[in-house]
Amino acid sequence: MNFKDLSLEEIVLKLKNKEIKKEEVFTYFIERIKKYDSKIQSYNFVNENWLNTIEGTLYWLPIAVKDIFCEVGVPTTCSSKILDWFKPPFNATVIENLVQAWASSLWKVTMDEFAMWSTNESSAFKKAINPWWTSRIPWGSSGWSAAAVAAWLAPAALWTDTWGSIRQPASMCNIVGFKPSYGRNSRYWVMAMASSLDCPWTLTKTVKDSAILYEIMNWYDVKENTSLPWKDIINPEIWNKKDLKWYKIWVPKEYFEEWLDEGVRNRIEEAIMKLQELWAEIKEVSLPMTKYAIATYYIIMPAEVSTNLSRYDWLRFWHVSNENYDSMDELFINNRSEWFWDEAKRRIMLWSYVLSAWFYDAYFKKATQIRTLIIDDFNKAFEEVDAIVSPVSPNVAWKSWEKIDDPVKMYLSDAYTIPASLAWLPGISVPAWFAESEDSEKEMLPVWLHIITPRLTEERLFEIAYVYEQATKFAEKMAPGFED
Repeated sequence: MNFKDLSLEEIVLKLKNKEIKKEEVFTYFIERIKKYDSKIQSYNFVNENWLNTIEGTLYWLPIAVKDIFCEVGVPTTCSSKILDWFKPPFNATVIENLVQAWASSLWKVTMDEFAMWSTNESSAFKKAINPWWTSRIPWGSSGWSAAAVAAWLAPAALWTDTWGSIRQPASMCNIVGFKPSYGRNSRYWVMAMASSLDCPWTLTKTVKDSAILYEIMNWYDVKENTSLPWKDIINPEIWNKKDLKWYKIWVPKEYFEEWLDEGVRNRIEEAIMKLQELWAEIKEVSLPMTKYAIATYYIIMPAEVSTNLSRYDWLRFWHVSNENYDSMDELFINNRSEWFWDEAKRRIMLWSYVLSAWFYDAYFKKATQIRTLIIDDFNKAFEEVDAIVSPVSPNVAWKSWEKIDDPVKMYLSDAYTIPASLAWLPGISVPAWFAESEDSEKEMLPVWLHIITPRLTEERLFEIAYVYEQATKFAEKMAPGFED
């Protein structure tokens, strides 16, 4: 059977109604991976030993998993040579939640090393290709997973979002990217990048598919101290909503500054007009602390990265450099210099400096104070409105290798997703149609709308996104060139 026009929800219903068998589903996706993965290079490892007789909520639906979630006995490397051959002794809690719903992992999708960088060019193993435009990147450390879902090498993918690395690649690859409130999902046995920002979540074809996985995966975890002590259940009545009457939606003027590409601006303005047609009340107001968000993030995040990556040395993970050494310090330097890629080294060195006794107050402490002001900005905004909308990214997908030598330009591309991440807010990217690239090729590339709601209001977020998605039908099922 050809599954290319089916959502995750539709596949599950057909399995439950015994219209198809789980063997058909797995065989279909495994064969597509064999056929197409050499083209987009998504997977590090593939699970072909998937047969099981037990059935449950998801009926052994295959899920692609980022190479940062630990699975018992499955190589989990964060796409870094420093963890080559590491096989975890435990499952991450979110993996356990999916297994209990009888989903099954397709195994590991490649990532930028330790989820750092944004161009899908810093994995120790592979470089990702955008399946819609193979000369371009899928963007964000989740780019490989977004590419896999867009090319229908998996019906959904489990990933993490720290600064926007679910929402941005979803936008570039024409799929739905959802990030919940911080704390909704356990981070237990998810290898940490920036502990106060990392959010495990999903990439799917539809808003409703994201909500299905959300209900399964959000859960209190006694083993993880940021996990929220309750489960969130979505009211099924929201899927009957046809308009956005009584909703007040805020458009921050700071999100429409000069660095926003003209084509992106036009598509987002059209999306806002569509929200008005759906009877939402649109207001233009201000988030004044937004201008400090990137600087704040790029102090807090790498400082936490530097701390988290300090555990990776030859003592725990078995890689010993062949370089000569005269002391233990020299051995550690040799190991970490040899096995970490450039971006990991950059963040470790610069932000170890930020955390040093001489500069802690001037940089890290000040950044945490600004973060509080950013949170206050959002709290004040949500006293007046129900949601905030913005672009997902100031630009469309760019060409491979185009900006890899300019970290500052790369960091600025995160301007619209970082503020919500710092404030621990839920966000989702949904389609706003296509815009022409501003480079010489002038290709039509996807632009997506970023919707943000107050913390712990995922049901409201899904309702707004679903009404908009159903009214526009902009998303397409599969990238061209990957049809059966």
